[in-house]
Amino acid sequence: MVRGARQPQQPRSRLAPRLTGTVEKPPRKRKSRTEFALKEIMSSGGAEDDIPQGERKTVTDFCYLLDKSKQLFNGLRDLPQYGQKQWQSYFGRTFDVYTKLWKFQQQHRQVLDNRYGLKRWQIGEIASKIGQLYYHYYLRTSETSYLNEAFSFYSAIRQRSYYSQVNKEDRPELVVKKLRYYARFIVVCLLLNKMDVVKDLVKELSDEIEDYTHRFNTEDQVEWNLVLQEVAAFIEADPVMILNDDNTIVITSNRLAETGAPLLEQGMIVGQLSLADALIIGNCNNQVKFSELTVDMFRMLQALEREPMNLASQMNKPGMQESADKPTRRENPHKYLLYKPTFSQLYTFLAASFKELPANSVLLIYLSATGVFPTGRSDSEGPYDFGGVLTNSNRDIINGDAIHKRNQSHKEMHCLHPGDLYPFTRKPLFIIVDSSNSVAYKVVHGSQDLVL
Repeated sequence: MVRGARQPQQPRSRLAPRLTGTVEKPPRKRKSRTEFALKEIMSSGGAEDDIPQGERKTVTDFCYLLDKSKQLFNGLRDLPQYGQKQWQSYFGRTFDVYTKLWKFQQQHRQVLDNRYGLKRWQIGEIASKIGQLYYHYYLRTSETSYLNEAFSFYSAIRQRSYYSQVNKEDRPELVVKKLRYYARFIVVCLLLNKMDVVKDLVKELSDEIEDYTHRFNTEDQVEWNLVLQEVAAFIEADPVMILNDDNTIVITSNRLAETGAPLLEQGMIVGQLSLADALIIGNCNNQVKFSELTVDMFRMLQALEREPMNLASQMNKPGMQESADKPTRRENPHKYLLYKPTFSQLYTFLAASFKELPANSVLLIYLSATGVFPTGRSDSEGPYDFGGVLTNSNRDIINGDAIHKRNQSHKEMHCLHPGDLYPFTRKPLFIIVDSSNSVAYKVVHGSQDLVL
């Protein structure tokens, strides 16, 4: 049984207050879209005056909650992608409304079925939105527990066959919703290392795509087939599988287990510095990826996380019932995942992380990118004379040679040079460069806080 959408507890003190009491009413002076839709729906079921007042109010409240939830969800795309505080109150309000909507449709299912004509795919769409909220909350906070919550809602959609009737309707946009649900579910399962589920989902997605393209003959057939190719290549490349002593296959995880913390080396002192923020950047040409997550990014983000825990069991542990106003320690360092960013985007996120880095904390930069080499000999050997790594130029690049030929007279502008990182060495910085030109970053020196 799917639980109500539980609002994340950790940042609760910084979220807006919960909506309490009865459902808010739309303004009386003007008719909302909800009221027009309500009249249209109820008129199909008989005379409007024959509908009991209680049932009329149930449908009105549901329509208002549904309309409000869509407005808030669509507003998420307008939130800034960087910064760790600006988005929290809006996410809190969105979680609250979806919590009310999910519980409301559970409590009044019969009335909504009879008077509103609620369909199962509409229930699945609500559950899918809640799963997306938890997944994006994971991306914003790096707390892996929210992946389990996303998985529970996505899994319930599949188990209860909420989208099973979509294929019987002659509406291709509904089938696309179903295909996108599968793609999102696969991403969550990959992050949770549930490879058996991933393989089942890929097979089901393949069948759904074949049926979709056969029925509607749409132009996006190539794109959906590319999705299948990407996930197949990703599964083949990762994760690492080993054989146990009893010859059973075990999928290894790069995450830190609760009992698997490595021992400190002799002479190390606990508490001097802690990793608080990380930028994981992927910009290699022709690299295995799924969605906007390359294999390199996937492995690195897991190396910076602890194994996910169930939120309910976590809150029931001793010491977890503390006041919501008391600040809690972040379990995992905050991360930004940047797939093929431009130089401006990379620098913006880097500056945001630098600004919000707490005291006695380290900022990690992981660069997995194509190398950019100097075009000729230089009289000096400064931090801009050894090349660097490529950033996205918002145009197709066939190969590195084409870049160098166009830029023989000046420095490559779509390149992160070692000197570009100098301003950020004012705080502790840890850099990992996975590139054919990683040697260029050896020129960055002179700071005891910098590790290459």
